[in-house]
Amino acid sequence: MTPVYVDHVGTALGGRAQTVEEAADRGLTRSPAAVLRNAGFVHHHISEPGAPAYDLARHAVEAIRPALGDVGAIVYATCLPRNGNVGSEAAFRDSRDVKHLMDFPASRLQADFDLDRATVVGLNQQACTGTLGALRIAAALLRDEPSLDRALCVTADRFPDGALYEQAYNLISDGAAACVLSLDRGAYRLLACHAITNGALSLASDDEAVGHFFAYSHRVIQQTLSKAGLTMDDIAWVVPQNMNVTAWQIFARLLCFDFDRVAFPTLPEAAHVISADNLLNLSRITEEGRVQPGERVLLVMSGFGLNWQCVILERT
Repeated sequence: MTPVYVDHVGTALGGRAQTVEEAADRGLTRSPAAVLRNAGFVHHHISEPGAPAYDLARHAVEAIRPALGDVGAIVYATCLPRNGNVGSEAAFRDSRDVKHLMDFPASRLQADFDLDRATVVGLNQQACTGTLGALRIAAALLRDEPSLDRALCVTADRFPDGALYEQAYNLISDGAAACVLSLDRGAYRLLACHAITNGALSLASDDEAVGHFFAYSHRVIQQTLSKAGLTMDDIAWVVPQNMNVTAWQIFARLLCFDFDRVAFPTLPEAAHVISADNLLNLSRITEEGRVQPGERVLLVMSGFGLNWQCVILERT
């Protein structure tokens, strides 16, 4: 299989940081602040009123602009479908012209960063797993069309003004992340990707989502390991979404994996950044030099829909 590499991560968070207590006092959570604190959350970030999710995407890509190169494809993932449109709902209502509902952020990104060669793909029905889905699609594109050479994966989401910032007992942040996939050697070689969807649970309650987390996360991990011809003994680090610490302590035991090797260092400061957590955490442990050459890193994410995705990388 043609090697595909992942490198150059850029991130952005909503411009207004507040503590768990401040979020609870402002009516943005269902759970008391103490419960969310005990889950590991300290701060979260929300966008300024009226600021579009696209602003977050642009900041994340700007952070890696020097590394973009001649991008042949952009895979742009959003968790909330409304974030897949930059156009004005008011303009649509006034004109009744649907072109205002088709002002796509991926096209804006291509133009704003002069990525003239890039074709775009929008991904908006995989919820919080969208970033891993974007990696999967981008890798397939590069292998199928080597002339593309490089792909930019982007995720950006913000909750609507007035929304609750808690989902499935996790504190949410508005934010974005971006990375480059390439056929040229980079920081990580992509070894395997896998995804599971259970559409019968597309409108699952928070309790139902939590109840299915362990079984389906275990399944998607084992199936991804099988694709790569590996076992958990071959994995040095698990890089998950930012979620309740206790849940991952339990799940690590289920996987027979050392919890000290479950890396979500951005959890206290960033909370659950919708689809961006895996890249935020991978970037942090890479910058800190915690991943050694030859070590394998397993990225896993669950999301509404219900969706589960997993990607295995190897440090070069």
